[in-house]
Amino acid sequence: MSITVRRARKEDCPRIMQLIQELADYEKASQEVTVSLEHFQESGFGENPVWWAFVAEENGIIQGFALYYIRYSTWKGQRMYLEDILVTNEARGKGIGKLLFDRLIEEAKEKKFSGMMWQVLDWNEPAINFYKKFPTKFDPEWINCTISF
Repeated sequence: MSITVRRARKEDCPRIMQLIQELADYEKASQEVTVSLEHFQESGFGENPVWWAFVAEENGIIQGFALYYIRYSTWKGQRMYLEDILVTNEARGKGIGKLLFDRLIEEAKEKKFSGMMWQVLDWNEPAINFYKKFPTKFDPEWINCTISF
């Protein structure tokens, strides 16, 4: 077994999109993925990227990814916002998630971000248990709000 974590490249986008759909299926939101491949690629690899990602390959096949962007807090400054992290179902239990998460932490420290934030669904016990392996603070105080256009 050979697992490597590296920065995502534009040519990885179709596979990352497949994994995003896998995540949406798992979260019972299959129809919610509406972004086009072209928009996704432009947003990550165009003139003004708004997201960055790492992929985990096992024997040359992408089995997981972690995608983040920069969030700004008027109280804390720049923070990494982890939008998605996923390891394919068949590749779970091999330490790939930990490798990706450790690489995110390393990246946040290298870029001198003040911290890392993310959300997890309250019913997603496997993910919650994974995050408990790190010095994670779970914050039940905030309510998520969105407006869609």
